[in-house]
Amino acid sequence: MSRRFQTGYEDGNYSLVAGHVDGEEIFREAMAREAKEEAGITLNVDDLSLALTMHRKADDERLSLFFEATTWSGDLRNMEPIKCGDLSWFLVNELPSNTVPYIAAALRSVQASHRYAEFGW
Repeated sequence: MSRRFQTGYEDGNYSLVAGHVDGEEIFREAMAREAKEEAGITLNVDDLSLALTMHRKADDERLSLFFEATTWSGDLRNMEPIKCGDLSWFLVNELPSNTVPYIAAALRSVQASHRYAEFGW
């Protein structure tokens, strides 16, 4: 998990490697790109499976896709120290208390084998 830093959103709280789709790429390609950009690891899109779809609402409405990687290569490292104050592994049942709320809810949903979740409604 990455602890957000100087982003203007949930700074100081832990989240997952994440981002937005940059036109002309499929969701799995976006996930692989973000993993490389943020954590220095290489994901093969064929090794990614959709773990959860979350419909969430805060100030605006979002659709978040959570992918599970079965394998990766490279050494995990903080590639964006101006946006990330820490990059650490946590057991899913021992998340830090300062985990972004919808991320914690998503990980609980995945742990419970749910494929769809709603948050903030």
